[in-house]
Amino acid sequence: QVQVVESGGGLVQPGGSLRLACTASGSIFKITTMGWYRQAPGKERELVANIIESDSTNYNTFAKGRFTISKDNTKNTVYLQMNSLKPEDTAVYYCNVESRSRILSPTESYWGQGTQVTVSS
Repeated sequence: QVQVVESGGGLVQPGGSLRLACTASGSIFKITTMGWYRQAPGKERELVANIIESDSTNYNTFAKGRFTISKDNTKNTVYLQMNSLKPEDTAVYYCNVESRSRILSPTESYWGQGTQVTVSS
């Protein structure tokens, strides 16, 4: 089993910044992908950004130019730096980790419990 724990959410004014962090622990042989998703009330969960083991990154359109995803492989931790936040960025942000527990094991997906981000004046 893999445990995924997020931190860093909170209340911020429009135009402000927040940095989210997510750490994976447990039965990890190799992490293949780490990413951030978000879900606003009444909406479906959507990808914000992810980063794969080659350090290649993908961003949703709304995140490009404002959000930056990065990771620390030594700590199994992924970060999401969010700048120029807007009220429409308000959502619960979830961390997703895809990993293998052994060299020939299939990749499995794990989710954190989510952290609330509220952008409001």
